[in-house]
Amino acid sequence: MDPSIPEFGIKRENEERRDGGCGIVFDPKSQKYAIGKHHDGSLFRLFSGGVTSKEDIKEGTLREVTEESGLYDFEYVEKISQAFTHYYNSLRKVNRVALATCFLIILKSTDLKLVELEEHEKFSLAWATSEEILTNWQSQNENHDLDHWIYFIKKAVARAVELGYDNVSKI
Repeated sequence: MDPSIPEFGIKRENEERRDGGCGIVFDPKSQKYAIGKHHDGSLFRLFSGGVTSKEDIKEGTLREVTEESGLYDFEYVEKISQAFTHYYNSLRKVNRVALATCFLIILKSTDLKLVELEEHEKFSLAWATSEEILTNWQSQNENHDLDHWIYFIKKAVARAVELGYDNVSKI
């Protein structure tokens, strides 16, 4: 692993490698971030997924964001950071290690396409402030599975503020 890329989480036995990307999606009109809210209401998640070796990481991440959220009308997309992460994928019930690439995605509109969730994906599109997202993740991070998302949201929000899109966040 590249020592210049931060590493998060707890190494576990039998980890499967699955590199991918995630999108931190911001709506400048509502000043909120798009998240996947688990059907039981407990956990917020980023729209994310694995990409194939034939797929560009940016294109693959935007595909995943659209498939999982329905959002597609993107005004601005910027790679924010990468991190190696060790985590338990609760949707697929498997230990994972991944090179995760995070993109800040600014929306032109909140228009939606049909959502195509896979069988194991038990969440739906919701909107939250960065503070609500951070609080949710910090309260459910005892196994450090969300460390990389916490790192990514802080970097993405700081960049959205710097670009003048996010006018209310204080994380």
